[in-house]
Amino acid sequence: MSHFETPNSGRLALTVGAVGVVYGDIGTSPLYAFREALRPAMADGLDRAEVLGVVSLLLWALVLVVTLKYVLFLLRADNRGEGGILALYALVLGYSGRTTAVFFLGIIGAALFFGDAIITPAISVLSAVEGLKLITPIFNPYVEGISIGILFALFIVQNRGTGPLARYFGPITVVWFLAMAIAGLVQIIALPEVLAALHPGYALGFLAGHGVTAFIVLGAVFLAVTGAEALYADLGHFGRGPIQLAWFSLVLPALTLNYLGQGALVLQHPEAISHPFFLLVPEWILPGMVALATLATVIASQAVITGAFSMTRQAVQLGLMPRFEIRHTSETETGQIFLPVINILLLTGVLILVTEFHSSEELAAAYGIAVCGTMVVTTLLAYRMLHRAWRWPRGLAILVTLPLLTVETAFLSANLLKIPDGGYVPLLMGATLVVMMWTWHKGTKQLQERTRKLVVPLAEFIPRIERGSALRVSGTAVFLTSDREATPPALLHNLKHNGVLHEHIIVVTVETTDTPRVPEAERATIEHLCDRFQSVQLRFGFMETPNVNRTLGSLRRHGLNFEGRRTSFFLGRRKLVSNPQVGMPVWQDRLYILLARLAADPSDFYHLPRDRVVELGAQVSV
Repeated sequence: MSHFETPNSGRLALTVGAVGVVYGDIGTSPLYAFREALRPAMADGLDRAEVLGVVSLLLWALVLVVTLKYVLFLLRADNRGEGGILALYALVLGYSGRTTAVFFLGIIGAALFFGDAIITPAISVLSAVEGLKLITPIFNPYVEGISIGILFALFIVQNRGTGPLARYFGPITVVWFLAMAIAGLVQIIALPEVLAALHPGYALGFLAGHGVTAFIVLGAVFLAVTGAEALYADLGHFGRGPIQLAWFSLVLPALTLNYLGQGALVLQHPEAISHPFFLLVPEWILPGMVALATLATVIASQAVITGAFSMTRQAVQLGLMPRFEIRHTSETETGQIFLPVINILLLTGVLILVTEFHSSEELAAAYGIAVCGTMVVTTLLAYRMLHRAWRWPRGLAILVTLPLLTVETAFLSANLLKIPDGGYVPLLMGATLVVMMWTWHKGTKQLQERTRKLVVPLAEFIPRIERGSALRVSGTAVFLTSDREATPPALLHNLKHNGVLHEHIIVVTVETTDTPRVPEAERATIEHLCDRFQSVQLRFGFMETPNVNRTLGSLRRHGLNFEGRRTSFFLGRRKLVSNPQVGMPVWQDRLYILLARLAADPSDFYHLPRDRVVELGAQVSV
């Protein structure tokens, strides 16, 4: 904290930052949510009760799903300050073990989150750029091209980091919410009777009186709460207080006023249903509103992309994905990372969606299922967390989570009706990612089990080698291995082929814990095995990037024989080949080998100095 910064000013800065990052996605929902929710009800014309019913459904979805579940409940279910579905998964894992149910809930939730990360930029930017058509029809043929250009530029600049721009995200989004609130308020003043939609009776009446149509509308109403998962996922960046303050003081009031305003506009001018958001403002303000909406959607997309990077790092650390290359784009902020492989996959997915669906109206059919599915999984994991981690009685945990699960299951069921119209897209993407994560986890586990059967115990190897005649060379050798009790394969290969061993040998294992971050005091355990051998166990949280070289250097003051430039790092390089006689089915073997090829070089992942790394290869069947 600077000399001039008070605790209150720091809290205000975090609150403004939360508005830009946490609420960017949910803040762009008014661009299309009301329009898509009202569309199914207007087939036989619109009446006052239908408009008020849809507005009421939108508002009460915000109250029940976002306010009660996320803002007031889940923000308290943190894993040592961190939130998000994988943080919750890791928390449950720590108390109940890796059961099949918990494992699949975790990977399904993560997979659906990635589906959301692809759809959100596409629909958000398209819906904003479509406002150009209201300024002049000249833009009609170019909406798709302009959207593709904006999205392409957004992904291209990811490798430079968003730090310099991030300071503007909050203030711009604050202006966006204020503009939405004012635009809605003007229409409410013109037609105050729209305030009747605040009464839940209109929502219940619409559901009771419209049968199948109400069910279809419910699927579109869910568009209003997409982005709620970001509340939970960004808990570690901003803290519960600023996120809650931003919601109650600005975001919820602005969304409420805007949806009420859109309802008032359609009641007065039914033809405005084509673009109720942009038609809230006079023509002379429209260009500015379109520009502001475009900025807001770019910020919302950036927040989702950053969330996908963070989610991938967590999945890698938890053993659900290969070790993708992770680049840090800031020297001071550990959360600002860039993953080239994930960035390319996200960009490819987004561009395919825009070119296939062409408009936000068509893309809305594909939206909702991924987010709703993630929310259902989060609620199921929350039940497990309440019962196992917080030790609540089973009945009380059910009493808290069952109402939430009932509401979300209704939303999910309604969204499943969209499958023929595009809802299959997130389901296919999610299913693909689930199979990939399941295959990676299963293949890695089986590979480790087979390797463990062939290892030489380190406790037996050391006395034998100390009595042997292997040539001793000066310097220190570091051998990385996954099993601290076993002799590293690279050490055995080095001895077999080169016939030498170093004067000092450090056997290093890297463990990922179920907590987000590990305190420095618990970072390492050093064990002196004999005068020549030391064993070091390093621990990193699933939110951290393991920097082995720097950590070993810091352990010299604790007696570790780490000699800097005179130290060589030895890694085992495995060439994987498919073998139908062992392990998984052939198709999974091939998928596992493909994923392994996408993995980052261990030297990069563990931040080892490339000019001092020696790799020794072996062929392994999977």
